[in-house]
This record gives sequence, structure tokens and C-alpha cells, in this order.
Amino acid sequence: MTQYGFYVNTDICIGCKACMTSCFDRNDLEVPQKFRTVFEFGGGAWETDADGAFINTVFCYYVSVTCGQCESPSCVEACPTDAMRKDPETGIVDNDKGACVGCMSCEAACPYGHPARMADGLSHKCVMCADLAEGGVPDPTCVKACPVRAIEFGPIEDLRAAHGEVDALGELTNETGPNVVFNPHRSSGRGGALMNPAEIGHGANGKRPQRE
Repeated sequence: MTQYGFYVNTDICIGCKACMTSCFDRNDLEVPQKFRTVFEFGGGAWETDADGAFINTVFCYYVSVTCGQCESPSCVEACPTDAMRKDPETGIVDNDKGACVGCMSCEAACPYGHPARMADGLSHKCVMCADLAEGGVPDPTCVKACPVRAIEFGPIEDLRAAHGEVDALGELTNETGPNVVFNPHRSSGRGGALMNPAEIGHGANGKRPQRE
């Protein structure tokens, strides 16, 4: 199996959301549906030095995230009808629309609240644009749309060899083994908190389903 994944360079991402909006258009989504989300981390404050002078220590950076096509996908485990599956050839996680009942247990179980309910009442998600690849390697629209080339796509082993193995940033955890590599922003060592945590769950009504 060739497991595909994404590399995201948070040190050059400018938070323009071109990746997110191109995905929105390509997949014919409607607000609040999202297959890719741009998270914002920030911290710092106005502080005073020993002389009483004000110093601005505010910082922020952006992280573009979509489905991690995880090694241990919680959406697959949570699906009551076994509709959600991980493809043995590409590692892409998708569901059988004929078996999906739209319960959105997948979204509730996902650490990122990724799958979204569409107009047909069923669960839909990022499949790395493989549905239009016509049997070849997909060419994700988010990668093509990024004006600063902060996102790369390819076999995850190649991405890890080139960019390292960081797969978690702050509240964006790696508990399910996401196939993603992050280049941490130069300010990430200063800490900071997720400034738009509601974006982790977008749900059919813009709210993440509550777990039992």
C-alpha cells in the first residue's frame, strides 16, 4: 500500500484560506460544511520591561488541516454500519454511501470533527480529490490553490523523509495517527492557544455533535 498524506509548512502559511475556499468550491459545499480548515494559534500580550516600557509580545500563526486519513481512524471504529472504511491501496478513508445512514457518529468520534453531513443527509469527507483522479494519483485542489506553496501532497513516507515526522500541534493531536507532517512555525515554541477551537467541529448545524 502507498499511504498518501499532506505536508503543511506553518512557517510560511499566511492564513489566506485559499486552500479551504478552493476545496469548498471543488466539492460544492455549503456553509458551514468544510473539508479543510485553517486553524489560528496565538498568544502573547502587551507587557512591560524593567523600565516600565510597553513591549508587544503578541504572535500568531496558521495551520491548514484536513482529514488525516489516519492509521487508526476513529471514524471507522465508530461507524455503526461499517460504511466508513480505509482503502487498502491508498490509505484514503471514505464511506460507502449505500451503507451510510447519516448518523454522523464518524464526526463525533473524529478528533477534528472532520466528516460533514451534506444535502443528501449522508456523511462526506476529504478523499484527497481521488474521486476525480481517474485511476491515477490525485492532484488535490488545495495544494494547487495555495499561493505560497505551503501544502505538499504525496506518499507520506516521502514527505516524512523530506520534512520530518511532526504530526501534532497544540490541540491538534496525533492520537489517531494522522498521515500529515507539519513544519512548526518559528513562534510555536512560545506556546500559544488555538484561537478558533469551534472550527474543530463544524457539523450540519455548525456545531460539533456531543459525544455520549
